[in-house]
Amino acid sequence: GSKNEDREKNIRKWFIEKDLVEGVILLPDNLFYNTTAAGSIIFINKSKPLKRKSRIIFINAGQEFKKGRPKNYLPDESIKKITNAFIKGEDVEKFVKIITKVQAIENDYNLSPSRYIDISRKVIYGPIPEILKEYDELEIKSKTIDRELKQIFSQIKF
Repeated sequence: GSKNEDREKNIRKWFIEKDLVEGVILLPDNLFYNTTAAGSIIFINKSKPLKRKSRIIFINAGQEFKKGRPKNYLPDESIKKITNAFIKGEDVEKFVKIITKVQAIENDYNLSPSRYIDISRKVIYGPIPEILKEYDELEIKSKTIDRELKQIFSQIKF
């Protein structure tokens, strides 16, 4: 990597090893006028509560926005949701992840919430025979509906 990347990593390393990072919130895209990129808020705390020692709270608030013109914005209910999640400090699938300082070190001092919180949608596929059976049933329904429509149209001379 470049010397600049090394400097950034060394800064993250220093804050993580001193256990000063309490949390990171990833904000939605297109909130700020100077960039369309997502912003992050990093919470530094020299007096972390005992419960949060050697832990870092990550919140991926990237989906918590309303479309605005020209910029997106965080509605009050989203701000409350993010705030409450940070205060509570517990894992919430696809939204909040608590990691240990050791995990941050193992992940090369990465402080990106998207590294720890998977927000992708998983598609669950059914067994092929069931899908084919459902397809056949839908084909039969479709043909029945087509016949009924043709009959109705012929009655109204369409």
